Amino acid sequence: MAKLLIIDDERAIRSTLREILEYENYEVEDIDNGVDGLDLIKKKKFDLVLCDIKMNKMDGMEVLEQALAHSPDLPFIMISGHGTVETAIEASKKGAFDFISKPPDLNRLLITVRNALDRGNLVTETKVLKRKASKTRHILGSSENINKIKETIERVAPTEARVLITGANGSGKELVARWLHEKSQRSESPLIEVNCAAIPSELIESELFGHEKGSFTSAVKQRIGKFELANGGTLFLDEIGDMSLSAQAKVLRALQEHKITRVGGEKELEVNVRVLAATNKDLMKEIEDGNFRMDLYHRLNVINIHVPHLTERREDIPEIALSFLEDICKDYGMPVKKISDAGMVALQNLPWTGNVRELHNMIERLIILSDKIITEYEVTAFANPGGGTNIGAAGSQSNNIQITAATPDYDSFNNFQDYKDHAEREYIKFKLEKNNWNVSKTADDIDIQRSHLYSKIEKFGLKRVTE
Repeated sequence: MAKLLIIDDERAIRSTLREILEYENYEVEDIDNGVDGLDLIKKKKFDLVLCDIKMNKMDGMEVLEQALAHSPDLPFIMISGHGTVETAIEASKKGAFDFISKPPDLNRLLITVRNALDRGNLVTETKVLKRKASKTRHILGSSENINKIKETIERVAPTEARVLITGANGSGKELVARWLHEKSQRSESPLIEVNCAAIPSELIESELFGHEKGSFTSAVKQRIGKFELANGGTLFLDEIGDMSLSAQAKVLRALQEHKITRVGGEKELEVNVRVLAATNKDLMKEIEDGNFRMDLYHRLNVINIHVPHLTERREDIPEIALSFLEDICKDYGMPVKKISDAGMVALQNLPWTGNVRELHNMIERLIILSDKIITEYEVTAFANPGGGTNIGAAGSQSNNIQITAATPDYDSFNNFQDYKDHAEREYIKFKLEKNNWNVSKTADDIDIQRSHLYSKIEKFGLKRVTE
């Protein structure tokens, strides 16, 4: 639900606009002067502001300028009973989305509001996509292990040496591969990634080397394989330990002769590819068990880079967590939250069975479910990989509060709105229990009107559990 703010010193106008917009299912707040309105904009997140131009204390144009200096992407619709073409042009130049004269025409008002909100959403989505498509994320941390990896990348990347990257799931092997490509002489050419564990063994050869039309039942047209797509660039074979032995033999030949043959084809094709490989398995054990070729292992393992488990470099957790915090808050279009010192210590002490990937997911969860400052209490309640914690045992909360913080089954959500509803429900439930179901205190705590909180309680079917 979009959140709108009305700033106008005429009570009748505020009441009329609020009634119309709330009828359209917008969440609306209103204020009667620009100074307090600007203060609200700085404290809360609004999706749209409707602002009068002529007001006491602070002129609407000044509110517009200062608000956009704080939140550049916030759409503003200026309203005035003394509208002129010059005023509309001035408002547009200062960054307003549109200008509406008083009394506002209902249809035009609603269309303008919808268009402004749509544009705001597009701006946010564009920024997120640009950030995701931009330069590879930095390898975060300054521990001895990470500094050694960075130094190795600097030395190895400009060469043509093959690299085998080892480490647990979620530790950052893909990021190392990306930086090896980014700093190589091939950085202007493609980096093609193949997850060998995600492709059925009967299809892996077709995926890597391509196939000719009619080479097997479902081969209705010619397919270009990953080796050809990566020609001149880098091929990253992730989870190489899961590749079938027959595919391993063909990869070995490609590495030795720099030639491939499509499945069902006879023509040899020359390829110029640098191969990087990664695995979470012990390949020497896989070789002993007959699951991996010794000769391929030695071909791939010219340089070995081992990415340590997050628990082996706990001193890097604050830097990584703060970077995730900033990126995720920007993606959600919200002010960047903070983590208290005690909260950061609690993060460092968690077991992190899912490594850096798990840390990212938990920071996202804490952003959604916590207030402006993420405390030790919230880290313990929401980021406990064990699945639950009795907060009352710590003596800081009610002895009857039991919080379950298991990672949700993301496949169970049909769309993003379902997940947002789930997260909102858990957040409100947590806050109510934290405040011993004091609705007024909880409403103040999460900064919404008490009537809205009652609506949320009813919507989510929340009930106080008594023993």
